[in-house]
Amino acid sequence: MRVPSIASSLFYSALLIIGATSTVLANSADVPNKVAFQLPPAAELQYSIKARQSGISLGGSANVKWMTTNHSYQILTETRAMLFGKILEASSVGNIDEFGLAPDKFIEKRFGKPATTSNFDRDSKTIRFTASADTYPIKGGEQDRTSATWQLVAQARAAGEKFQAGSEWKMFVAGRRDAEVWTFKVIGSEKISTAMGEQNTIHISKAPPPDSRDQTLDIWLAPDLEWYPIRLKFSDANGEFIDQMLESIKK
Repeated sequence: MRVPSIASSLFYSALLIIGATSTVLANSADVPNKVAFQLPPAAELQYSIKARQSGISLGGSANVKWMTTNHSYQILTETRAMLFGKILEASSVGNIDEFGLAPDKFIEKRFGKPATTSNFDRDSKTIRFTASADTYPIKGGEQDRTSATWQLVAQARAAGEKFQAGSEWKMFVAGRRDAEVWTFKVIGSEKISTAMGEQNTIHISKAPPPDSRDQTLDIWLAPDLEWYPIRLKFSDANGEFIDQMLESIKK
């Protein structure tokens, strides 16, 4: 059947996982790791999802639980699609260190596929994957796809006027089977209408590397709502998209 493959490709990305994977790998030494951060309060965020994939309009919902203490954090995400139910789960757990979020384990379970785990072995200072034999050194500040968004939120909360249009924020991010440098660029201020009313936001974009066919990711953070991500949009060069919009926040 064609529809399950569409659902799988749609909701692979439609979370706060920021799931675009580049074919161009980079060394974590290229990333300025230590940046001031301020973690947001714990919260549960509910999103609606609209998308167009393979010429078909689809919808669904996503739930994100952000939990933190002074020394540790946990992020649980779940996405459901109409007609299919739960089709994607991901989690990131770890500690808080001088760089911000310090993941220990990132688990992703996609529709119709076995779960994969990315381990951040702090004793050997090595990132390892159950889905590949690749390894990367841990030097400080490395993230996974789920923690990366929340690390960006924490950096934005602490940056003040430095988080301005044109500024770039980099981090080394591990996916299911490899890792690469992600560059977030601040676009500017925008107003967005949501189920919680009109919100002032800061628009950030993560473009794919040159000559890459990966998705462009746009994120809108809301300073008046603790800088939580209230919208994410994944766009392909062919015009297909996945648009994730905040419905509610529970603290």
